[in-house]
Amino acid sequence: MIALNHLGLSQKSQIFLGELIMNKSLVGLNRKELNALLTSMGVSEKQLNMRTNQLWNWIYVRGAKSISEMTNLSKEFRKELNEQFNLTRPEISKNEISSDGTQKWLMKFPDGSEIETVFIPDGNRGTLCVSSQVGCTLNCTFCHTGTQKLVRNLSSQEIVSQMVVAKDSLSEWNKTKRDITNIVMMGMGEPLYNFENVKDGINVFADDAGLSVSKRRITLSTSGIVPKIEDAGNEIGSMLAISLHATNNDLRNELVPINKKYPIEELLDACKNYPRVKNSKRITFEYVMLKDVNDSEAQARDLIKLISGIPSKINLIPFNPWPGTIYECSDWDQIEKFSDIINRGGYASPIRMPRGRDISAACGQLKSDTKKEKASIKYKKELAKLESERIGRL
Repeated sequence: MIALNHLGLSQKSQIFLGELIMNKSLVGLNRKELNALLTSMGVSEKQLNMRTNQLWNWIYVRGAKSISEMTNLSKEFRKELNEQFNLTRPEISKNEISSDGTQKWLMKFPDGSEIETVFIPDGNRGTLCVSSQVGCTLNCTFCHTGTQKLVRNLSSQEIVSQMVVAKDSLSEWNKTKRDITNIVMMGMGEPLYNFENVKDGINVFADDAGLSVSKRRITLSTSGIVPKIEDAGNEIGSMLAISLHATNNDLRNELVPINKKYPIEELLDACKNYPRVKNSKRITFEYVMLKDVNDSEAQARDLIKLISGIPSKINLIPFNPWPGTIYECSDWDQIEKFSDIINRGGYASPIRMPRGRDISAACGQLKSDTKKEKASIKYKKELAKLESERIGRL
């Protein structure tokens, strides 16, 4: 065990570093954490940046799975690293591939906690949907993840390791053309309730010398934690998506209960002040289409008025059913009418094609319970009906 008391660190910092050392894996660590570990091993200040850069390249560019692969490190230094650390990834408990190519991993961490991560291929674009928490505390009534109680926040290491596992599975390391071009923080959990770890994770994703996903291609989605939205713009700088789903407070209170604390008016004010909006970047408003709940033509017109003055687009999301839900997806004709009204109002309003429904990997379907109940007859019928309607419109 490495002695920490000689490093001149505060007690809090020693506890933090001690936890990293006990975890042993270097995968998912940020530069500050790697620096701290190397310092604790006695690496001189003169060599610190060089050693950190070497490890960074092996972990995040080459995708090394063992320290022995790091051949530009001396045998002695590799031996010392091997005695104390490894490049272990989270365990893949389950790997499912949809008929449309969407891939979902159920990942397990050393404490037994599980999360789901999804990869959605779409032509030259590939989006990785990353989780920020185990479970969720928001209880949005249309979302399956909301039925799973919050267990804990993910560390920044656990957030980053999701991409490392995905790149392993997709055999993406060292490819000239990458599969993962975009990242969305839209998996399990509310990212802004895990602000610091999400910030650190996104900074690792965006590091030019490593995973190198531009922040213009990283979208942070929030249900509306108003006090943290401006902080996200100033300190993270990614694109922003808002889970809106309603045009008035009464309905949004029901669908997205956090609205009772941060009502629509406050949420939209925060959007107007989001730093990237001031630099002509658009906010994405997510709007799940629920039959006879929020899908009327009048509500489409209300939505246009609501977001007036905010550079934005509105993603319409056909509701993805899950066992036990009380909601149904809007009819396809109604979704298209809703979209047309918004388009005529001057806003782009793409309809997000459902992806990964057959493996419960679509928006609102993620849940880390490995013993998910089998889909009910109603669930299967609704899936078949929605797919039939979609194909009929092609």
